[in-house]
Amino acid sequence: VMCCCGPCAMYRRSALTLLLDQYEAQFFRGKPSDFGEDRHLTILMLKAGFRTEYVPDAVAATVVPHSLGPYLRQQLRWARSTFRDTFLALRLLPELDGYLTLDVIGQNLGPFLLAISTLAALAQLLIGGSIPWWTGLTIAAMTMVRCSVAAL
Repeated sequence: VMCCCGPCAMYRRSALTLLLDQYEAQFFRGKPSDFGEDRHLTILMLKAGFRTEYVPDAVAATVVPHSLGPYLRQQLRWARSTFRDTFLALRLLPELDGYLTLDVIGQNLGPFLLAISTLAALAQLLIGGSIPWWTGLTIAAMTMVRCSVAAL
């Protein structure tokens, strides 16, 4: 598991003690960072050689956004965390399960390609007055592939 979700995560105290200094000294672009702490801690655990595991019947209560503004801020924090911690995770990819490798690549490459495709479609619309059918098909296909990977 590349991100042990905060409300459901449990760690051995001995493992956490070993990584506490690294965990508390998170920086992003030269500034202290406090977002994405669950993903960051998971990757630190993996880098240290500890194993993470998904427990499908785990249950936990958590607070979720009830309106669009807080939801979008949450998604932005998560996106920044994914981007930042991907650089930490890249060195782990050869040791990880094939699905996790695909997931890490998809979480980062997919949105980038989707953004480029969308910008290209907008440019084609502004310059040529229409969007070719294959552009819409490409964006839809990329979205379907990402959703299918997540569903698997």
